[in-house]
Amino acid sequence: MKKLFRIFVPTLGVLASAVVCVWAAGPETVEEIIAKVNGDIITSADLEKAKGDLRAAAAQQGLKGADLEKAVAERELRILSDKIDNMLLVQKAAELTVNVDGDVSRQIADIQRTSGIADPEQFSKYVREQTGMTIEDYRAELKNSLMTQAVVRQEISSKVIIPKEESRKYYDEHKGDYIRQERIFLRELFLVTQGKTPAETAAVERKAASLVDRARKGERFPDLVRDNSDAESKVAGGDIGSSKRGDLDKDVEAAIWDKGRGTVTDPIKRPAGLLILRVDEQFQAGQASFEEVENEVIEKLYPAKFEPKIREYLTELRNNAFLEIKEGWQDAAAAPGKTTKWSDPAQLVPETVTKKEVIAEARKKRLLWMMPIPGTKIN
Repeated sequence: MKKLFRIFVPTLGVLASAVVCVWAAGPETVEEIIAKVNGDIITSADLEKAKGDLRAAAAQQGLKGADLEKAVAERELRILSDKIDNMLLVQKAAELTVNVDGDVSRQIADIQRTSGIADPEQFSKYVREQTGMTIEDYRAELKNSLMTQAVVRQEISSKVIIPKEESRKYYDEHKGDYIRQERIFLRELFLVTQGKTPAETAAVERKAASLVDRARKGERFPDLVRDNSDAESKVAGGDIGSSKRGDLDKDVEAAIWDKGRGTVTDPIKRPAGLLILRVDEQFQAGQASFEEVENEVIEKLYPAKFEPKIREYLTELRNNAFLEIKEGWQDAAAAPGKTTKWSDPAQLVPETVTKKEVIAEARKKRLLWMMPIPGTKIN
């Protein structure tokens, strides 16, 4: 959750320049407001958290020392603009009445199922350990992320078209990039038998045979993996990437090589259990045809078409937004010609009040905030 009393500050007629907690001993600045974006605010704490997330992501990529600091410094210049981008997209999603509640619930349920933690309290603790957030905050961030993705798909991605003749031209000019080694792409479903009694092992064998039958009759293999596999690859739908001939054990290769796309193997006995494989794709050695790699070519060309479109869209959202940025800070993606000058902020005059009185005042102002001001919109 955000720090105490932050919720009432946006309800003021003019936003204050800082979020202030008022105690008997005097005022204490908790968060400094950096930007106002329509009815929402971005604070110094928001930017510090984003910077911490950025550093953690760079470290996960293996960056260290000077390389880590350089990557963080380069990306740090865009932290504020990225926060503004996300906020504008979330607000647009609300305007378009985008509803992702079902997707949020499904993803949370998938995480809970994968973690194997059924107890809600224990699962909340697990989420905090993994993300540093409460389950409520994690759910809210996930919802915002899915809302922004939905807006991007609906308003931008669906309108980016790569003409076939353009992708064909690119292929003809870059054929050398599409010379294949012989590879096979697989998904796995693994059922553990190690440590089980003969009766339990027999039950696993029956289950494996049933799963093979269901997959061959058309049930989605990733769904079967998600609901039944004991391997860590279940979180990726069983995807284990590609292999060259000779990478796999001979009995495994014999079960899948040259069998064709979509092949689902019989259960293969392994030391610890039963392995079921599905062939997602297989490439023969040599020059790949255009038809084989058309989707790859489109993915290659897509960013050059997409990035100007999304920047244009976000610039339009900025032009139509009430946007103010505090002096000393800069939006790296500012709309040309639009002023974001910070207006004179209202001052919260320190006074001696009780915590109960502050909370009561916050509640009253929050109710007033629910009344729309002409020309504005409540998200």
